[in-house]
Amino acid sequence: MRNFELPGLPERSNKPRERGITMVMDKGLSLRQASDLVDVSEEFTDIVKLGFGTSLLTKDLNKKLDLYREAGIKTYLGGTLFEAFVVRDMFDEYRRLLNRLKIEYAEVSDGSLHIPHEEKCRYIKALSKEFTVLSEVGSKEAGVIIHPKIWISMMNKEIESGAWKVITESRESGTVGIYRPNGNAHVALVNKILKNIPKDKILWEAPNKSQQAWFIGQLGPNVNLGNISPDDVIPLETLRIGLRGDTFKQFMPKTAKK
Repeated sequence: MRNFELPGLPERSNKPRERGITMVMDKGLSLRQASDLVDVSEEFTDIVKLGFGTSLLTKDLNKKLDLYREAGIKTYLGGTLFEAFVVRDMFDEYRRLLNRLKIEYAEVSDGSLHIPHEEKCRYIKALSKEFTVLSEVGSKEAGVIIHPKIWISMMNKEIESGAWKVITESRESGTVGIYRPNGNAHVALVNKILKNIPKDKILWEAPNKSQQAWFIGQLGPNVNLGNISPDDVIPLETLRIGLRGDTFKQFMPKTAKK
């Protein structure tokens, strides 16, 4: 939906998307705020993550999930909650929780809890029989360095185990994992990942505008981006199509005045 014509804008994929995905972080929105998100940004929001363990405390959780479901927006519970169940030896209970909540997507992560990688892959394989799995690679701890070869190996094995997309960790701050403490991307790491992993299989956590613009500049308007604030969904979409200063020149039509 566009309110008027403006020729020469880059083509965007349509929902349901396999590429150009926008994953929004819900850190405890009220039902009214979730309704506002749907009303304003339904067309541009593909997935909502109920961040970390907020689903345990969210008021009207089932009503919120129904609201997103009716709008065609997929949901999943934050990976920290998955880890909280696993550390208590409650994986089967976690799977039953997802079924009870009628959630079709599941995140498998090990950002807070050390899980041997073979075991993590077994969780991915088990969940992928019932759910669409997103797996997350990278530590939430500042200063933890993972060699690029290990990133690539883990991402490939998790895709082979059944992950639909692999998420690159950044936390909601955007200062760990694939980013330096100042928020800039680890360019060499990103480039090595892209040489070995299909770009459409990766969902890059990019909570900050500069990070979103950088990935769009590198990979185009249909790059998969996550950890987007509800208030930033439409601003991100303008970045994707060159209607914001950060990407304006990148997507100018060839006949445009210089």
